[in-house]
Amino acid sequence: MRVGKVAALLAVAALCVACTPAAKTTENGVEGTAGARTANDPYYPTSGNGGYHASNYVVAITYDPQSHHLDGDTTITAKAGQNLSEFSLDLVGMEVRTVTVDGQEAQTERADDKLVIKPAEAIANGSTFSVEVQYGGVPNAVKSKKLGSEGWQISSSGGAFAAGEPHSAATWYPVNDTPTDKASFHLAAKVPDGWSVISNGLAGQNESAGGWTTYRWDEPDPIASYLTTVGIDHWTMTSGKLADGTPVVSAFAPGADDKKALEARLPEILDFLSGKFGKYPQDAAGGIFLADKISFSLETQTRPIYAKWTDLSTIVHENAHQWWGDSVSVQQWKDVCLNECLASYAQWLWSEAKEGANLDDTYRKAVQKGQQLFAGKLYDMGAGNEFGAVYTKGPMAMHALRRTIGDDAFFTVLKTWPALHREGNATWPAFEAYVQQISGKDLKGFFDAWFRGTTQPADQYLWPGTLKP
Repeated sequence: MRVGKVAALLAVAALCVACTPAAKTTENGVEGTAGARTANDPYYPTSGNGGYHASNYVVAITYDPQSHHLDGDTTITAKAGQNLSEFSLDLVGMEVRTVTVDGQEAQTERADDKLVIKPAEAIANGSTFSVEVQYGGVPNAVKSKKLGSEGWQISSSGGAFAAGEPHSAATWYPVNDTPTDKASFHLAAKVPDGWSVISNGLAGQNESAGGWTTYRWDEPDPIASYLTTVGIDHWTMTSGKLADGTPVVSAFAPGADDKKALEARLPEILDFLSGKFGKYPQDAAGGIFLADKISFSLETQTRPIYAKWTDLSTIVHENAHQWWGDSVSVQQWKDVCLNECLASYAQWLWSEAKEGANLDDTYRKAVQKGQQLFAGKLYDMGAGNEFGAVYTKGPMAMHALRRTIGDDAFFTVLKTWPALHREGNATWPAFEAYVQQISGKDLKGFFDAWFRGTTQPADQYLWPGTLKP
């Protein structure tokens, strides 16, 4: 639809007047406005929030596997990015009982999956504040067209676990649910005796009283919300250390003991990946092995969650994410090739080094599968298409890039990029620029053909170097 220029300007002006949040001046002299109820990712416009940045989550839950009821008490430390009269958190379902901001009771309202908080006093730009939310209910998963159930899920053994991408955390605690607002994460989970709890990071001191046990886990490094997890089950636990002393803790659900032989190779896998990507960037390692046939395994930080069908290649993939996706996270979901293309190519590198695979032959066989393999874009693929071509076309594109710029430049990129952006966020265009800087080559045509194109690349980009038939 097209409207006249003057009419359009008047309409925009009227709209802006209507949508501008009302300023609020309080006794502390701060005039505030409402923080945005979005993180402005076009693929997930209702996810995340603006006006502040979280730095720390302390999540305390009590969970009864029999009734599936959860009581929660979450405290969030954050820094205001503007003068705030109100701000919001993501929370799916659950009954909110009380909310305080810096110890003062706050007004709240629910708007779909948003918990909107109006503090008694506006929060000054640049100030650090604390929010405590007490809540309860029966957590429910959210549905994804691609991946099925995400978030809080009931396991086949009667326990529960939280896993999903891009959404999971908001189904069991209030959170700024966007990968750009990474924060440290601390969990205290209280469950009936006989059950145990696994989560991210380092194990804390457990406490038992009155037939219940509280398990503590601490992840001090910044973590994207969808990479936090909790698992409640009759776990069998194993523990050990990597060569550098990093603790390794893994948990096996009833019926998943057959995965112990795979998990025993984790030190070998992480040593191999460190040789390709640089020093292991996490403070702990391990795995969470389910006996459930969920449709995905997931790179939950420090301790990936694995479906029943998991094989050795899957473990390589999810641990490659500890560099690509976890330590260095996407700026927006259109950048997801930074996660998945690289983790998928790590599987190729493993097969080359450990199984003697000729990756040029692997590549040629993939090309022979036909044009449909090239149909999906690898960058800015569109909402709902993030988890498709990155697993098939993605590793092919990375191998073609390797043959285009040579091993020296390629492996320099793989080792230095994660270190440059450690514990932060990055974009795919910035990665392209870095590859060109390291290689000294103009690669615009290559990147456009492989990562933005939807047809088989021209021969000059399809058959570089030793790939030429």
